Amino acid sequence: MSLKRPLAAISVAALLTFGAAACGGDSNNDDDGGGATNAAVETTTTAGAAAETGGSGGPVTIVASVPPTDHGWLGAISKNAQAQADRYDDVDFRLLEAADADSQAQQIEQVIPDRPDALVVLPQDGAALTPVAQRAEAAGIPVINVDRLFTAPDAATATILGDNYQIGVLAADYIADRLRCDGNVVEIQGLAGISVTEERSRGFSDQLRKACPDGGVEIVARQPGDFNPDTGLRVMETILQAQDRIDAVYTHDDDMAQGVVQAIRNADRQDEMFLTGVGGSQDAMDQIREGGLYAATFLYNPNMAASAVNMARLIALGEGFPELVPPEVPRQIVVPAATVTQDNVAEYEQYAFN
Repeated sequence: MSLKRPLAAISVAALLTFGAAACGGDSNNDDDGGGATNAAVETTTTAGAAAETGGSGGPVTIVASVPPTDHGWLGAISKNAQAQADRYDDVDFRLLEAADADSQAQQIEQVIPDRPDALVVLPQDGAALTPVAQRAEAAGIPVINVDRLFTAPDAATATILGDNYQIGVLAADYIADRLRCDGNVVEIQGLAGISVTEERSRGFSDQLRKACPDGGVEIVARQPGDFNPDTGLRVMETILQAQDRIDAVYTHDDDMAQGVVQAIRNADRQDEMFLTGVGGSQDAMDQIREGGLYAATFLYNPNMAASAVNMARLIALGEGFPELVPPEVPRQIVVPAATVTQDNVAEYEQYAFN
């Protein structure tokens, strides 16, 4: 992938994250390096949202519900959402964390009677959280779905997510090219059953078949690592014992990949394979710069949470992106991925998260 397109796409986040300043928000306009681009397939008329929420240009209440933030990428999601809310004097923001899908659903159920002006929800499991999101929408509360898709269109007023299928495609292209369509590959997936994992895996398999139509690259093991470094370590230890030859490892997450890296190094097999991650963590970029086992990652910028807060505020106020005619908030925004390697890591480090 060329450097020009991803960087241009990332810069468009200024439109999403800071466009509200042109709509009367009291915000600090310093650039925070956001990572979203407007790839809307539909738009939502914000005047209708204002009628339901009572938006009149006054203070708005936004509640965000997210999984536990002990994970690096999810930690960055929460920080970015809070930081964006803090930019506005007219936003009353509350962040809720839930240990699992059931407790997250219960938290949202308890919020619905409070009638916040908008809900931002990154679901633990999109399918499991769909019913409660539908109830919030039915109660007149706009829901902004982040990252993990709900399974019904009436569960969200707007959605912002990364291009997970494209991440799989980019990973397949990178690995197929490095292996010259000849080698054994291990795939360490994220949480089983969620849209993020399914799309990253499907894009990878589909593109491997296209990149190597005569075969030659075989996925010899595919196991979920739950986006967790400890689980990634245990899963990779088992795979290493079962597989005598591994040429490349495609992991779905940079934090989880650190456990995979540890397992490979503990087995003293780091010289026989290379590894790719997803996300853009500082640890991953440091290791990519050094060269060796950690060869690449695929940028998945957590600043989509800041854009989600901005979208929630605009919908609650009955406003929209001033760049659109008429000003509206898109029903769906897709954040593009980018391939980060030793050759271009210096260009992307500004988007890294800890």
